[in-house]
Amino acid sequence: MTTGDRSVREGWRRRALLATAASGAGLLAAPAVLRAQPAAVKIGLLHPVTGFLAFSGQQCREGALLAIESINATGGIRALGGAKLEPVLGDAQSKPEIGAAEVEKMNESGVAAIVGAYSSAISLATTQSAARYGIPHIVDVGVSDQIVGRGLTNTFRFCPGYGVITEIAIANLVALNEAAGKPARSVMIVHEESLFGTGTAQLLQKELPTRGFEVLEVVKHANPTRDFTNIVLKMKSLDPDLVIPANYYNEYVLLARTMRQQGVRPKGIYSVLGGAASSFKFVAEFPDDAAYIMDCNHWYDPRKPAALELRRKVEAKGLYYTYEVFLAHEAVRLLADALERAGSANRERIVEALATSDWDGHFLPYGPTRFVNGQNQGARPLNTQVLGRNIEVIFPREFATAQPVFPMPRA
Repeated sequence: MTTGDRSVREGWRRRALLATAASGAGLLAAPAVLRAQPAAVKIGLLHPVTGFLAFSGQQCREGALLAIESINATGGIRALGGAKLEPVLGDAQSKPEIGAAEVEKMNESGVAAIVGAYSSAISLATTQSAARYGIPHIVDVGVSDQIVGRGLTNTFRFCPGYGVITEIAIANLVALNEAAGKPARSVMIVHEESLFGTGTAQLLQKELPTRGFEVLEVVKHANPTRDFTNIVLKMKSLDPDLVIPANYYNEYVLLARTMRQQGVRPKGIYSVLGGAASSFKFVAEFPDDAAYIMDCNHWYDPRKPAALELRRKVEAKGLYYTYEVFLAHEAVRLLADALERAGSANRERIVEALATSDWDGHFLPYGPTRFVNGQNQGARPLNTQVLGRNIEVIFPREFATAQPVFPMPRA
């Protein structure tokens, strides 16, 4: 073998050794790469997706899942190395005790936080159960002020409670009535039997007489209720100027339809947290029954492109853009902001981040977030009215998309 041949072979040998070493280094590095992938952050989504509250619970779940999908698609939680949010789904079955049991399961699965649980009664139970384990719990819809009135440091409600909503609803009703020459003087309140409806009705019954309205009757109904004939017959005999319903979707629709069938057409149907009054589903399916109905309820800022973009996305899925959808969606985004600022999936750190939140990246008419005893102080409702088979904002003026029609036409 010549000196040149030996030189060539030595060169090939060195290259083979280097290639083998590089390959081995790659194999050794692979587990390190895998270890560098951030662990997903488990988020409990707890809603009543079966039972009499199923429609609203399913809407909440859809809104929350859309938010998680968007957050994950745009980089996850950057402060945690791009960690994805992993939903852990729970069904409260429209029962508070089942909701509490679902929290136990979520704790065992290691959720960092919970978003839910739509109804006031269920939220009262789930927040209490979550408090035992220090699980941060963001209430997406439940309006009873008892939820945030118990000193639970794990509980945060992003939307307004029924105390603030009722106060604003009455102030706007007075302004509406005065602008029309005070045609309405008497009121009948119809409410569902649980914490939400009863609490709202009690506030209305107390405050309306101080603002010049006579409360003729306060009628409570069960959940579910299949027949409103007797209640509407009583309404017909009392002939109130205003009917104020406070109930969930199915009962609201049935009440409104029964009123129209029985020819009961007051000067106004002015809902306070009406379960269907500001629902595109109600307007689409029963436009004549929904026409001119007013509501003081959760609503989005119609001036914000993000709110309109989410509406397009929701409707493209064949769903209705209801308050359940966008409140749950924004509650998840609030949690994502807290995770970013906490830089941790530790429950205590998340609670601290929520308690000091000043998040203003939402599309609700709230301003920057500020929690006091778990309640977002800037949260407020808007007044809407069904006009021209659409839902328009009528109060306050800075958000208004239409002028109110009151009294409503009798025909």
